[in-house]
Amino acid sequence: MRVSYDEMVKEFTRVLEKNGIIGEDADISARFFASSSRDGVYTHGLNRFPRYISMIKSGIVDVSKRAVLAERIGMIERWDGQRGPGDLNAYTCMKRAIELSKESGMGIVALRNTNHWMRPGNYGLMAAENDCIAILWTNTMPNMPAWGGKEAKIGNNPIVLAVPYEDQPVIVDVAMSMFSYGKLERYSREGSECPVDGGFDRDGNITRKPDDILETRRVLPMGYWKGSGLSIALDLIAASLSGGLSVREIGALPAETSLSQVFIVFDLSSFPDRKAVDDEIKQTLMSIDASEPVREGSSVHYPGEGMMRVRKDSLENGVIVDEGIWKEVLAM
Repeated sequence: MRVSYDEMVKEFTRVLEKNGIIGEDADISARFFASSSRDGVYTHGLNRFPRYISMIKSGIVDVSKRAVLAERIGMIERWDGQRGPGDLNAYTCMKRAIELSKESGMGIVALRNTNHWMRPGNYGLMAAENDCIAILWTNTMPNMPAWGGKEAKIGNNPIVLAVPYEDQPVIVDVAMSMFSYGKLERYSREGSECPVDGGFDRDGNITRKPDDILETRRVLPMGYWKGSGLSIALDLIAASLSGGLSVREIGALPAETSLSQVFIVFDLSSFPDRKAVDDEIKQTLMSIDASEPVREGSSVHYPGEGMMRVRKDSLENGVIVDEGIWKEVLAM
């Protein structure tokens, strides 16, 4: 089933306003959800929307609150999300980091006490569209064992790296687990296995079966011990810079909230050798695209390139949606 992008925005806006997010904020949030599905990130678009509304209704997300500046430490601004809508808080902080980068070449904003930011690639795209490089990440509730452990002690702590390139920016949007929980839920719904090992079953064996992984809540760290180490470091840095909670402290709360996030932005337009930088980016990406594929008839692409093809198809032919979830939204 396909639905037009504008129709998705309209329905998301209607439901958001019904649940206390109104005006421009409703439009921004609705477009983030619709854009996620438009770009092929279905797990954080339509598929995530009902859960977001549940978070509002349960009080996890306080729709009356927004991120506010708490303090400045040198070049770093600390913001307090006040447990408001995570996507709107992240939008505000990325926008501010971009503004700071335009003033001095680099902007750093650390956000504490916020909620799930939905699809983080949206904020990386904001930077790329403003001619900026961005690095941003969040911590989460404990949902992954440290390498060699049984208990979920660390988060899968998603990170985004964005680099502007013509009208097809480079976007790396990954969790520190082999698969996000949203992707595992999608595989489960489709009745398919993970394409590679994704986590542990109840007997402690590595498996590709999403239902087994969702049951144990033991996802596999990306790169095994490497992903585990990166997760721990990202958590410690986010909590330290923001003055917020670590994964350990978040895990003691009744729900996943009060997250810590970091937004770092570099303004490429301020670089005196900008043309040389652009040329190097272009030549590097063209070289990657020219790689000989392992399988005949396939191709090699840089991260973000496939997203733009999906976006074009979505805008021309409608956004692919799960019919059941779409009907659920229409009934809200």
